[in-house]
Amino acid sequence: MDVIVRDGQGNVVKGLTQSDFTVLEDGKPQRIETFAFQQIADTAAPSAAPAPALLGDLEAKVREDLQKAATVTPAAAPAEKGPMTSETFAGRRLMVLLFDVSSMQPEDVQRAVDSATDYVDKQMSPADLVSVVTIGSTINVLTDFTTEKEEIHQALATLGYTEGTATPPVETTTAETDEAAQSSDTTTTDDTGIDEFNNDVRLRALKTIAETLGPIEQKKAILYFSAGMQRSGDDNQVELRAAINASVRGNVAIYPIDSRGLQAVAPGGDASRGSRGGVGLFSGTNVRQQFQQLTASQDSLTTLAADTGGRAFTDSNDFGEAFSRAQRDLSAYYLIGYGSTNNNKDGRFRKIEVRINRKGMKIEARNGYYADRDFAHTNRQDREGILQDQLAAAVSLTDLPLVVGTGWFRESGDRFYVPIALAVPGSAVPPPDTKPGTPAATKVSFDVRGVVRDERGLTVGSIRDTLDVPVSDNGSLAGKLVLYQSGVTLPPGRFSVKVAVRENAGGTIGTFEEPIVVPQLRDAGIKVSPPVISTQLQPAGKDKTVNPLVRDGVQLLPNLTRQVARNQSVYFYYEVYDPALADGAPDLRSSLAFYRGNVKVYETPVVEKQVLDDVQRKAVLFQLEVPASAFTPGTYTCQVNVIDAVAGKVAFPRLAFQVK
Repeated sequence: MDVIVRDGQGNVVKGLTQSDFTVLEDGKPQRIETFAFQQIADTAAPSAAPAPALLGDLEAKVREDLQKAATVTPAAAPAEKGPMTSETFAGRRLMVLLFDVSSMQPEDVQRAVDSATDYVDKQMSPADLVSVVTIGSTINVLTDFTTEKEEIHQALATLGYTEGTATPPVETTTAETDEAAQSSDTTTTDDTGIDEFNNDVRLRALKTIAETLGPIEQKKAILYFSAGMQRSGDDNQVELRAAINASVRGNVAIYPIDSRGLQAVAPGGDASRGSRGGVGLFSGTNVRQQFQQLTASQDSLTTLAADTGGRAFTDSNDFGEAFSRAQRDLSAYYLIGYGSTNNNKDGRFRKIEVRINRKGMKIEARNGYYADRDFAHTNRQDREGILQDQLAAAVSLTDLPLVVGTGWFRESGDRFYVPIALAVPGSAVPPPDTKPGTPAATKVSFDVRGVVRDERGLTVGSIRDTLDVPVSDNGSLAGKLVLYQSGVTLPPGRFSVKVAVRENAGGTIGTFEEPIVVPQLRDAGIKVSPPVISTQLQPAGKDKTVNPLVRDGVQLLPNLTRQVARNQSVYFYYEVYDPALADGAPDLRSSLAFYRGNVKVYETPVVEKQVLDDVQRKAVLFQLEVPASAFTPGTYTCQVNVIDAVAGKVAFPRLAFQVK
């Protein structure tokens, strides 16, 4: 962490040694392991070698961490850049000019751009390395770290008012909504969820940038131009904590700048909207609410500054002081490193206190950080957030292996029941960790979350469940297979399902994504559902949802791995819809043929059906049992033969399986 020591006149004190400092964490002394004094001179330029590209690989990081952003458009990495090391940046200031165009109106953006341009022209020194980044519906690196003023000017010009800005349209309100807001002292509206979501995106972007800059030991600064966050920090506490902790660990100070400047609060509101009527105009209610809104929008900005060692600049039309303060704070400071003696991963806040054994001096340093948190110390809200993040992640997590299988069965008309089954090998689940002297655990808990999306990415179904699976006598699930089945009702179309499963003994998570294609059956000759292979029947639970795999109190569990042992019986289940009728009755004939390569090795007797098993769904049901002992070990293809004797049509769906 960086420490600035000032005397009574506010000047930086130089020449101190490691023995002059004492570091305490939660009141306990810590051993200082690294100590250095960093001083940056503006008069002499540092090395003329080009700076390495620090933010060129930001795309990969924000794809993983900024899941809710639409796209990422980083700038191309500058050519002939060297490796990224702390020595490369010795004698340089690293400053990121971050423009939150998603929160600012065009005039706010122009005001921020003008102040940045003025800094480049008048204050920027040869020691300053500056990068320009924007946050909107995308995060965009306009220029990586550079000392070239012209390159920075070109990046800022793309944000200028004359060039147009990528700001969203102004949110409008009406007199009716204003009157509704006056009916109580609260300022909550229907847009609060959207505001909270947008704040999560901004905070995650700050976190990602701080983590990218983390390997550089020098102190860095992010000048964050924003029009405030309309929600208080408490509503985005998880993301706010993550952004602050990443900045503290990366030695990054955030300097938020409210680009709205000094704002006048009038009882009737400003000219951007219609005047509020009612009693609140005369009682002071309107003014109080406007002050509360303004304070709430600046709350997170102030928190970011205070907890990262920066300073928030609000209610001022002069942004030049922000650049001067950042330059001054990065010019001379002591860099102190220590290893904490507290190894508990409890996620709690660790208070840091830096003392100096000389009188009359003032210390400026961060006041603490949040410790890492293991799964045992996470709360319910954090655990749920972790699963939801995995469902939104672009890449599936494979720490806990699992497989998901789907199919479809017609319910009625153009509605189809889609079973969603998953399997987790018990050998991949660590046994519950029990403390000495406590009874051994008798079960392992699993959290299952899933989401079904259509082609547009909209959610059309979800899964939310918790499973308690009993363990063996040795306290593990080795040799077992954890099976779970759920389902959703969908119309014809293309969908995808993503499932996240976490075992709650150690917190290991696995995710699996599977496409779902529900056909338009009107175009099919013989309407046959996908055949399901199973090796296990069990009593059905109390679930009242319609599930074709449950009949007469017995549930058919799909074999998702399609591996069967020779001592098992193999069940094949499929349905035929809308068969042709003769004298009100169908005439369907079906059998199973098994091939190894191109050679038929086994075929079941023909089964005839001349009655509808499910009149409401107009379905004929087939469930055929085949002993696996009829096959030698190997891979086989099962061909389902279906003949509609009345219509004179045939169908031959296939599936592969393996006999061990």
